[in-house]
Amino acid sequence: VQLQASGGGLVQAGGSLRLSCAASGRTFSYHYMGWFRQAPGKERECVAAISWSGSSTYYADSVKGRFTISRDSAPNTVYLQMNTLKPEDTAVYYCAVSFTRMIPTTTREYDLWGQGTQVTVSS
Repeated sequence: VQLQASGGGLVQAGGSLRLSCAASGRTFSYHYMGWFRQAPGKERECVAAISWSGSSTYYADSVKGRFTISRDSAPNTVYLQMNTLKPEDTAVYYCAVSFTRMIPTTTREYDLWGQGTQVTVSS
């Protein structure tokens, strides 16, 4: 599986961005795809995850009600709609896939990673 993330950029506080992660290759083999973020000096954290079927989702408390993860089977893409962005959402955002059958929320549970995309929220 190869992952290609896109959609980052600079936005003012209160604005919105939509990140995309296109998966190619043996995409039927993964069970979950997640979005992580890493701010300077901080650990990488999971902000959202979705099962391959789309029936199970996870959100970090810090983004609940503001971010929405979704997937489109054709093309095989997962989206992260980010609304009401705050300066503290500024980070490099990464997508990743996991082959675990339980919803994964830590970096060690993910097996393959895409390149990051920078999100900067100005105050």
